[in-house]
Amino acid sequence: MYETLSSFAQTGGLILFIIAFVLVLIYALAPGNRERFEHARRIPLEDEEDGDVR
Repeated sequence: MYETLSSFAQTGGLILFIIAFVLVLIYALAPGNRERFEHARRIPLEDEEDGDVR
């Protein structure tokens, strides 16, 4: 019984991880998110104005 549940949990966990990984890749590589990621990439290089700390 334990071996069956353990095997099912391991297989199910692997499948869920693969699905989550593929979804994250799709989100990260989607053309519609390019502008958002370009802006986020430039944030550390932008000068702060008037001492405004965010």
